[in-house]
Amino acid sequence: MASEGRQNVSLAHSLAAPDVHGEMPDATLTSVGSEVVLGFSEDDPENPLNWKPTDKWLIIAQLSALSFINPMASSMVAPTVEQTGQALGCDSSTLQAFAVSVFLIGYLAGGSIFAPLSELYGRRLASLHPLEGSNWFFALMNVCCAFSPNFSVLIFLRFLVGVGASGCLVIGSGIVADLFRLEERGKVISISSICPLIGPVIGPICGGFLAESAGWKWVYWLLAILSAALGALMVLFNRETNHRVLLDRRALRRRRRSSGPNLAPLSEKKEAKTAYILLALARPIKLLCLSPVAFLLSIYLAVVYGLLYLLFATIAMVFVEQYGWSTGLTGLSFLGVGVGQIVGILVVGYISDASVSRRTQANNGKFEPEMRLAPSIWFAWLIPISFFIYGWTVDKKIHWIAPIIGMFPFGVGLMVVFALISTYVIDAFTDYAASAQACVTMTRSAVGGVLPLVAPAMYSRLGLGWGNTLLGFLAAALIVPGPALIFRYGGVLRQKYNVKL
Repeated sequence: MASEGRQNVSLAHSLAAPDVHGEMPDATLTSVGSEVVLGFSEDDPENPLNWKPTDKWLIIAQLSALSFINPMASSMVAPTVEQTGQALGCDSSTLQAFAVSVFLIGYLAGGSIFAPLSELYGRRLASLHPLEGSNWFFALMNVCCAFSPNFSVLIFLRFLVGVGASGCLVIGSGIVADLFRLEERGKVISISSICPLIGPVIGPICGGFLAESAGWKWVYWLLAILSAALGALMVLFNRETNHRVLLDRRALRRRRRSSGPNLAPLSEKKEAKTAYILLALARPIKLLCLSPVAFLLSIYLAVVYGLLYLLFATIAMVFVEQYGWSTGLTGLSFLGVGVGQIVGILVVGYISDASVSRRTQANNGKFEPEMRLAPSIWFAWLIPISFFIYGWTVDKKIHWIAPIIGMFPFGVGLMVVFALISTYVIDAFTDYAASAQACVTMTRSAVGGVLPLVAPAMYSRLGLGWGNTLLGFLAAALIVPGPALIFRYGGVLRQKYNVKL
């Protein structure tokens, strides 16, 4: 288990930091061979864990806004693909569905790069720099989508949009770990997690009406405008939060001012720079291959997200064909999932930290990350139940409100499971939370990008009733037991397979 000692990173034999040219003794200095390692002291004002709450929440607000806009692009085009296909000469329903889901494959590629780089060079550089930043790349690729000459080019550009959108998602967990202590993270994650989940729900609502009134290109123009405007604000108001990067800067300042000991930041490595970069880039893959907990969480969320995006890729089609809705109205069919997610986030905010506190006290004051997962054991049942209700109500063409209500439990279950697992990842892999998040994001994005492609053939063969029943049984077999298994055996697996990163 990753240590919670990020707020006090001095090693054994810690020494009081001397006054260096008038500086306050706000750091710890530790002898390591011929060097003195620099770390944060307990009450260090430069330690992000000790920043003012307003400063912390300003960063979380910016991150949440970015995490709303970028994932919104994943599904905002769903109601428009038929119109786009007609404009660009593509009548294949499979390719049209792929234009929606290929975005998630971009998540896979981008997340594997941005997360480790954020741990190496800092959160701000990896997510906001005008030349290298994922958000600016996201905005630019959306502009390019609006100028696509054909559908094949559009699909490729949608992949690149997904690459840009991945930055805020995989870096977000690292930022939360940088800013908040263990006992505070549950509520923070419950708030910040709603944005990447509610964005794909709001997206089709906006996209449907926008495409109907102004044309499909304006979907991409709107995404580019929103992300560029937010990016400009964040360049002005955001701050670096990565502890290692901040200590690097402090060590550099003290080297320049002091002729004393050879100060080195705690994060300083002996490897050559190129080797260190390659090591950082390999972390998500290393976790996926060597950590059973990371592997199981990756497979688990891959199934959950695959089912989510299978729904997103087909809901618009179902409500057009079964209920005769217009392109604009089809976006409203996502409200059941959206309202469910809002309820889910309220549930997580209420029970997460309280449940952990209760279980920690019962465990003689010893916290285990698996304690986070206890509530999700029960809420996971809502996901398969939702498929049964949704599938048979649309199959029998029961009033349109019935399938929308049927998707409500899915939203609740998805939100609770996702938020608690996200917090668990931070607690279990604190120092490398961004890489751990990238690990689970890569797998879920790959499955989420491919699974929707089977939807047209599956529903054509089985029908909406039995097709969704099959998905419900799949969810019951794979999604329901997952939290219970990690809750029971996660601690043993983490201790037995402690991956050195």
